[in-house]
Amino acid sequence: MSAPRAQRQPDPEALLAALELKRPLIGLYDAPDPAPFAPLVEPGDRRDGGRCIFDFWEPWLEGKTLHLTSERFGCGGAGRALCGVVTRDRDDYIDFLWGDEGLRASRELMAGWFDNSPVYRSEHGHILIGPLKTGLFRYLRSVTFWVNPDQLSVLQIGAYYHHAWGDPPPVGAPFSSGCGQLVATFDDLERPQAVIGATDVAMRDQIPRDVLAFTATVPMFERLCALDEASFLHKPFLRDLRAARGGIG
Repeated sequence: MSAPRAQRQPDPEALLAALELKRPLIGLYDAPDPAPFAPLVEPGDRRDGGRCIFDFWEPWLEGKTLHLTSERFGCGGAGRALCGVVTRDRDDYIDFLWGDEGLRASRELMAGWFDNSPVYRSEHGHILIGPLKTGLFRYLRSVTFWVNPDQLSVLQIGAYYHHAWGDPPPVGAPFSSGCGQLVATFDDLERPQAVIGATDVAMRDQIPRDVLAFTATVPMFERLCALDEASFLHKPFLRDLRAARGGIG
């Protein structure tokens, strides 16, 4: 059974200091009103071709929030993964992913993934992706850390800190679009889970070459923020890594 969500957003400052992470954490929210998330940016809709949500990397770093709806979702991949909107014929999409892009060894394998891959179903109709907003914690669905390999290793260990042998692995690296890895690939948003993301080649040219995503459900985010001085964050392994690198940030 999942633990109840805290009433307040946990404070990530100690964790960010341990990670030496300067980039802002990016939350994905499902909210009834986009206004509190301003300043907002929008990706366009299918009529103007839309834009990949990762085109908004720089606006995120500037403190802006990307606003998606079923009418304005950017590219077709985000429309399907985040808004449940079908923008092209099934067979056409499968042929594109398999034949044009070569993402599976056979058309049958590609069709199996396409027909069964999860999509996110919005509760409130507005998907907001941008810096964390403390007062809007109840609408938060996932939190993404944009990290280098050393920082990723710290978060990976942190995700396993409470893991019992035989429990489902708390971290995965599923095949998906980059936007799908932000929320759609989780089988239960109320369970502590994380995904290693930004592994979609199609979106990697929008972000720095040494950056990957580590996306956590809210319960996992709470666990990571609760790591204290008794944890590995303050023990020799990480101190040694820091000393060897001259810092991990």
